[in-house]
Amino acid sequence: MSSSEHPAPPVAERRPVRREHHGDVVEDPYEWLRAKEDPAVRAHLEAENAHTRAVTEHLERLRSRVFDEIRARTQETDLSVPAREGGWWYYGRTVEGQQYGLSCRAPVTDVDDWTPPTAGEDGALPGEQVLLDANVEAEGHEFFSLGAASVSPDGRRLAWSGDTTGDERYTLRVRDLETGEDLPDEVPGAFYGATWSVDSEVVHYTVVDEAWRPHEVRRHRVGTDAAQDDVLFREDDARFWVGVGRTRSRRYLVVESAAKTTTEVRVLDTTEPGGELRVVAPRREGVEYEVEHVVLPQPDGSVRDRFLVLHNDGAEDFELAVVDVDDPSPQHWEVVLPHEPGRRLEGVAPFAGFVALAYRRDVLPRLAIAPLTAQAVGAASEVEVDEELFSVGLGGNRAFDQPLVRFVRTSFVTPPRVLDLDVATGEQTLRRETPVLGGYASQDYVQRRTWATAPDGVRVPVSVVARRDVAAAHDRGERAPLVLYGYGSYEASMDPAFSTSRLSLLDRGVVFALAHVRGGGELGRHWYDDGKRLRKRNTFTDFVAAADALVEQGWTTPARTVAMGGSAGGLLMGAAMNLAPQAFAGVLAQVPFVDPLTSILDPSLPLTVTEWDEWGNPLADPEVYAYMKGYSPYENVAAVDHPAVLAMTSLHDTRVLYVEPAKWVARLREVGTGGRPVLLRTEMDGGHGGPSGRYKGWEERAFEYAWVLDVLAAPPEPLPAPA
Repeated sequence: MSSSEHPAPPVAERRPVRREHHGDVVEDPYEWLRAKEDPAVRAHLEAENAHTRAVTEHLERLRSRVFDEIRARTQETDLSVPAREGGWWYYGRTVEGQQYGLSCRAPVTDVDDWTPPTAGEDGALPGEQVLLDANVEAEGHEFFSLGAASVSPDGRRLAWSGDTTGDERYTLRVRDLETGEDLPDEVPGAFYGATWSVDSEVVHYTVVDEAWRPHEVRRHRVGTDAAQDDVLFREDDARFWVGVGRTRSRRYLVVESAAKTTTEVRVLDTTEPGGELRVVAPRREGVEYEVEHVVLPQPDGSVRDRFLVLHNDGAEDFELAVVDVDDPSPQHWEVVLPHEPGRRLEGVAPFAGFVALAYRRDVLPRLAIAPLTAQAVGAASEVEVDEELFSVGLGGNRAFDQPLVRFVRTSFVTPPRVLDLDVATGEQTLRRETPVLGGYASQDYVQRRTWATAPDGVRVPVSVVARRDVAAAHDRGERAPLVLYGYGSYEASMDPAFSTSRLSLLDRGVVFALAHVRGGGELGRHWYDDGKRLRKRNTFTDFVAAADALVEQGWTTPARTVAMGGSAGGLLMGAAMNLAPQAFAGVLAQVPFVDPLTSILDPSLPLTVTEWDEWGNPLADPEVYAYMKGYSPYENVAAVDHPAVLAMTSLHDTRVLYVEPAKWVARLREVGTGGRPVLLRTEMDGGHGGPSGRYKGWEERAFEYAWVLDVLAAPPEPLPAPA
């Protein structure tokens, strides 16, 4: 369908709402769209959905083809690698035709054998017990998301929670695993996880305040009314979230208060009935730390209880310290793994005789194992991976005293592999590689690292994956359609990872590139700091530089480039499009944070105050206000030829409200030129992650990819298999 044939899009009414801060007056014509319950708003969103359906109607066959490809490559009846804890093997499995998975366990038959059992012909393990079937719990609901699924220490109960609207407020329940029935206990308004007491009688959970901030840890005693639950801890500083969990040793309950750049941890010794929470280190602005517990055998046969403290006090990329549990104050921290610039320590997981260390170096995430000594931690040995680009991390380690470390490695071309490392011998055993059906061969694809140069001279890493024949054609000087993905916020790193659905792009000759822009964490803490607050523009200029570099290096042309990103990456999409509209043929913005100033100015909105450490506080600081206004995608739409745009959102998203892309799309149509379609699709029964259920997820991905392929004028059918 040509641009002249597109049906006329909905036109949002202009109902100006006045905003004034720091002497700056703004008349926002589309702020009225925030009134979620207003019938006129619902009608407008439905009209936008109808318009999007009409404009993309010609892609129905392609959407169906992509969906079928994703499904055909997926082993629909499948089972994860069982992980052992206590007398059980725990695992999840899926069944062909069912939207959701099953949480299961099977009894351990040989306590000395850590080899995971294999499934029988029915797809289950011998003696299987289904703890929770999400398909059953989702019946009667358009949306379902499982939050907590925590088995009590005695193995008799399951604390689980579900969300049926997408707003991330869960109802917590307790299931008797002997009968399979839920007890009368029902706790509304819980947030994600649940942590049991050592006696299996109390469930600790968090609740959110009016701004959707987890601010209280509560205790629910099984068999009592939720109205009687008491508050173990309350966090009154609106910048901080609170969470609750246990150390891997199960010895300590851990309550963590965390802002974006500051942490305070409290612990409770579960062996002391009636004990109270105590602070490990009082919060200090800019100091982050996390705590784990280790038991160190001593030469005389005794043991020494110590805390491992991973922190950034005077250590930009973090270091590891150890301290006695009786007095864990910072003046007693003994450094055991010193700060090393360029090696960003990200996590520590202790076991009975060793620790696993997660860190990144040279952009990539890595894993090392170190023995425990009488004093602390011995020399670490890195897990080697034989690929240029890769991701490696822990996965499925439920037991504290297990002799194996389970880890997962993957790359852009290697499906996830689950391996067990025998710490005593160093032997690695492959337990599973995610099946990719239909004859996938990793050697038919290549991944490469290239670099872009930002306007300030900083080199920005870019990862590229393509079919081998497409990469070979590039080496001969031919160009290809390309998707450039980016995120760049919250120190979140976009690491090499395999995607089954992405094969539908690659097999049509599309190159996929990932720009590791500042604001992420790929190159350490400084990479994050250089892309936040009053340096946020670096995120956007890095992305544009990556797009330019891929053209200069002969991979593609601007007319054959689509930019893609979601959430804070959606902010990146809008800002990059404003900076360089000529660099992209299309922009796919998923749940995009494109009206950041309006949101961050309103402390009553979900999560706003907790975001001030990331973006700055425009309410209090006129410099921050002016800076954010200068890059806000919604407030900087210009009368220029813009790329084609597809904005995806969800009505019940509490992280990025639907109103942001709705306003942005209206503004783009009002101000922009060029005639390329600007589309908005709202999932009316979904949250921040879109619709629930794997088939619905595949349908949404097929919708997006069909649009991308159309904008890129890529072949509708996969290319012949490479020689």
